[in-house]
Amino acid sequence: MDNASEVLFDNFDQAQREQARDATDSPPDSGDTDPPESDDRPSGSSSGGRWLAAAAGLLVFGLGTLATTYRSFVIDVPAGHMAVLLRKTGTDLTNQDELAKGPSFKGIQPEVLHEGRYFFQYNPYDWSWEVLPQVVIPNGKLGVLVRLAGDDLPPGELLAREENQKGIVPGVLQPGRHDVNPYLYRVEQHDPVVVPAGFKGVRTNLTGPIPEASDYWEDPRDPRHKLLLVKPGFRGVERDTLDPGTYFLNPYEVAVSLVDCRNQRFNLGETRELSFPSKDGFWVSLDSIVEFRVRPDMAAQVFVLYNEPINGGQIDEEVMRKVILPAARSFCRLQGSNNSGRDFIQGRTQFQDNYQTTMKEACEPLGIEVIQALITKINPPRQIAEPVQEREIAKQKAEQYTQQILQQKSEAKLAIEKELVLQKQALVTAEQSVVRETTQSKREQQVAVTKAEEKLSVARLHLEAARDEAEAIRARGNGAAQVTRLKNEAEAAGWKQSVAAYDGDGQRFAQYVLYQKLAGAYRQLMVNTADSPLMKIFEGFTPRELPRTRLPSSEVAGQK
Repeated sequence: MDNASEVLFDNFDQAQREQARDATDSPPDSGDTDPPESDDRPSGSSSGGRWLAAAAGLLVFGLGTLATTYRSFVIDVPAGHMAVLLRKTGTDLTNQDELAKGPSFKGIQPEVLHEGRYFFQYNPYDWSWEVLPQVVIPNGKLGVLVRLAGDDLPPGELLAREENQKGIVPGVLQPGRHDVNPYLYRVEQHDPVVVPAGFKGVRTNLTGPIPEASDYWEDPRDPRHKLLLVKPGFRGVERDTLDPGTYFLNPYEVAVSLVDCRNQRFNLGETRELSFPSKDGFWVSLDSIVEFRVRPDMAAQVFVLYNEPINGGQIDEEVMRKVILPAARSFCRLQGSNNSGRDFIQGRTQFQDNYQTTMKEACEPLGIEVIQALITKINPPRQIAEPVQEREIAKQKAEQYTQQILQQKSEAKLAIEKELVLQKQALVTAEQSVVRETTQSKREQQVAVTKAEEKLSVARLHLEAARDEAEAIRARGNGAAQVTRLKNEAEAAGWKQSVAAYDGDGQRFAQYVLYQKLAGAYRQLMVNTADSPLMKIFEGFTPRELPRTRLPSSEVAGQK
């Protein structure tokens, strides 16, 4: 065996010796010891103490033996660890072998034990083991395995695709914990491939068979680009690209180059001059700005055509230098020679349109999309620039004066229209006022008529009521008069009958009535009948033809 194998065995022997030392070394007895017994204790107590001490010693010996047996026959692999096995007995390895080919061979076993406990599966006489931490791949990283033992790779091969080959293993280890035998593999950590937004990732296979002519993609748009992109599985640049994202790829297996597919601007006037002779022999120069981008579906083809190692994989400058600038110069020199110097001073609309169309047609087959091509400035020859400019200035002034005249006419017309509008507004306002006043007057008149009719109706009702009240008053007066008349007639009839009782002498009946009325008002009366004023009241009832008889003054008038 070589030096590497001897080093591996030395490591295992050292680990085995440490485990044996840990198993045999026991901690000092820290328990309490019984105090010496006095001579005056009974013999039975002394014998019982010796038996207890012997039992405790046997228990300690049994526990130690059990612990030693557990450590020797049980493999305890804690979490986050693994165990590497070493076969101490079995078939010897050859000088070319570094690790055991199987469980029957001596040496370090390729397979490792995972987390857990293994009871009495491995005899410590035949086996030894070493517990090691697992390989941890942190987040944002990837792991690449490099096999340290095995056969050498064939010429031209870069990856160890077979289990018995030494070298870089295809594929990657994702972030996390992995049981990797450190005596068989070396783990390298790399960064994943990140394709930003607006970019495309071009895959270049670093390993695989060399492609033949039939292993390339054919581009029907341009047969010249036949031997550029290989089919999947062959060594070279693939046609399919990676979209924006994060990819865990083996850097020894695949190389990813970023191609910027975002819009970019190239100012030809700042860095390079576009100049050409005009049709009449004058030298004309111009400035241009071209906005372009790499077509995402042709990113791999553009990368193969214009990638230069001196630019660090950046193809922007190469695209500008090899595609944009030659196309712009070709158009300016071909199309610019068909126009005179004066044409570039007077106008450039048609030239601008042709320039953008030609740039798009020339760059489209090469995978470059021209979004906009603008001519920002044209520098005409000085010999004709001043006369043409003066003439153009004169034309512009004449047109300016014409526009001013038209503007004055328009302003005058506008003023007239404004006055007409104001007049119409005044008429409309007056008409609205007349209509408003007329409507208000009619409304007031209608209200007054309505109120007068209401008053007339009320007066008519009052008149009818007065008439009814007058009739009622007249009826009540006639009734009262009739009652009075009937009452008077009744009283007159009574009086007539009473007078008839006195033989029709009304004077006597009146005297009777007077005496009857007065009789009830007097209880006692004493007067002088001769000249008493009271008696004069009755003189009117005394017949004049009767002689007056003078009563004696001493006679008292009657009592009642």
